[in-house]
Amino acid sequence: MQAWRVHRNGEPGEVMSLEETDRPTPGDGQVLVRVAAANVNFPDALLCRGQYQVRPPLPFTPGVEVCGTTEDGRRVLATPALPYGGFAEYVVADEAALLPAPDALDDAEAAALHIGYQTGWFGLHRRAHLQAGETLLVHAAAGGVGSAAVQLGKAAGATVIGVVGGPDKAAVARELGCDLVIDRRGEDIVAAVKEATGGRGADVVYDPVGGDAYAKSVKCIAFEGRVLVVGFASGSIPAPALNHALVKNYSIVGLHWGLYNTKDPAAVRACHDELTKLAAQGIVKPLISERVGMAGAAEAVQRVADGTSTGRIVVLPAGVPAGVAGGAR
Repeated sequence: MQAWRVHRNGEPGEVMSLEETDRPTPGDGQVLVRVAAANVNFPDALLCRGQYQVRPPLPFTPGVEVCGTTEDGRRVLATPALPYGGFAEYVVADEAALLPAPDALDDAEAAALHIGYQTGWFGLHRRAHLQAGETLLVHAAAGGVGSAAVQLGKAAGATVIGVVGGPDKAAVARELGCDLVIDRRGEDIVAAVKEATGGRGADVVYDPVGGDAYAKSVKCIAFEGRVLVVGFASGSIPAPALNHALVKNYSIVGLHWGLYNTKDPAAVRACHDELTKLAAQGIVKPLISERVGMAGAAEAVQRVADGTSTGRIVVLPAGVPAGVAGGAR
């Protein structure tokens, strides 16, 4: 089969190579899955760089979530068992962690209704306890993780403020349903949030960026607000001033979604059932900005690493269907 492999750590565009290799062999409790669509995530870039919390042995194939078909014909969502990641024609995955692919979504959309949306749902509902009528501030609102949080925030009845970088991403955020969009490149985030909320600030902040995004967030957080720490796409991990959290009476809440797979797998399945219902109702729909063939995987991962993409880029190992080579939504 064909698979993208990493033999040394570095930038995805430099260290990913497309090779012919053997199909992986399922172990106990695992199944072989033929990949129909592999979603590109920021952790794929971190895996290539050797900076992810999981460091598979070299060589390995990146790709942390797929939609595919099992040997007995089931259409499923899976998190491949590394080192045999999703940018390949076949993966192995733990049978117990497979989720049924939603009928309302095509393969590319289904692949994207997994880690990003699960992260958003657990973050907003289990960790931050977002309530209808509250104000949600989402950083990187036009990206894969941020776009999911925007849709889930609107579904929960929140007023959603999206922060983006540049006019093209601002247009995407508006299309997603943000009530207000702030372009961090030309606008003052803190002033804009305070003006939009009558000085109160945001009740919940969804931060997959870290660095300056976190620093700005705590300057415009509301009384009893919750800052949800999801990731550090900026590459800068902030050092919170706990005295500031004390005097302003806000919470700093961390989320590592992967822990739920081992600590509370039933909650993961319940969340998937809820997301499947929302997709069937048309309330959420993953924003697929591009569908690329197998040959485009390394370049796609590099663009996600560089922060130049919007929504989700999805790799289709069997080829790109006519009419959806790029820009499909």
